[in-house]
Amino acid sequence: MDNSFHHFSELFAQLGLPADDRAIREFLAAHSPLAPDVMLADAPFWTPAQATLLREEILGDADWAEVVDQLNAALRLPG
Repeated sequence: MDNSFHHFSELFAQLGLPADDRAIREFLAAHSPLAPDVMLADAPFWTPAQATLLREEILGDADWAEVVDQLNAALRLPG
């Protein structure tokens, strides 16, 4: 079992987004808060490829699930 810990920056890089601290903060501020009834992968700001990646990571790859959950929580906070 792979017990890797992934960082926000790695997830942003996987999503093809700028992954430095400033860019991550700006992304979160621009897209928060995400409505409670919207699933993370269904948010309107993802490309189809990003949405698919998020769905696959949360469902099929447990070592990425934690950081995807953290992204989900961060996007629920007021920007």
